[in-house]
Amino acid sequence: MHAVEPRFEVEDDAAPLDMLMALFGARGWPCEANAEEICGEIQGSWAKYQLRGVWRGEDRVLQILCLPDVRIAPEKLAAAHELVALANEQMWLGHFDVWSNGGVLLYRNGTLLGNDGMLSLDQAQSLVEIAVEECDRFYPAFQFVLWGDKSPQDALKSAMVDAAGEA
Repeated sequence: MHAVEPRFEVEDDAAPLDMLMALFGARGWPCEANAEEICGEIQGSWAKYQLRGVWRGEDRVLQILCLPDVRIAPEKLAAAHELVALANEQMWLGHFDVWSNGGVLLYRNGTLLGNDGMLSLDQAQSLVEIAVEECDRFYPAFQFVLWGDKSPQDALKSAMVDAAGEA
């Protein structure tokens, strides 16, 4: 991958990766891209997240992946999978997964674009904001399970109470 400059004004609908590049550029987020994927880093409330946009033109699907740099030790996999299932029950868009190769936690959201395969600035902003917000919302619960030895149910309850109390 290589750093690239956006090729259009961000007010227009554009090819999905071009729009994401423009959004990253406007926000000052470093990114690299090729014809099928953009990868950048975004600061969330709890950690820096790697954000990827993967475009499948033949299906007109843009997949957003947000990786909070959480690796799950083999002995914590069962609890992490249980927490993923509990967290996913509370989500409207996207879901969490644990990649079987390396035990990496990630948020994933696939968006089917219209026949023209174009993405608006509002859509791009929403997809990125939702990914980061969901990672921020559940990050403490994963830390409670992985490092605090809480049960998935207790970790989720604690994380949701703490998040509700933030000002």
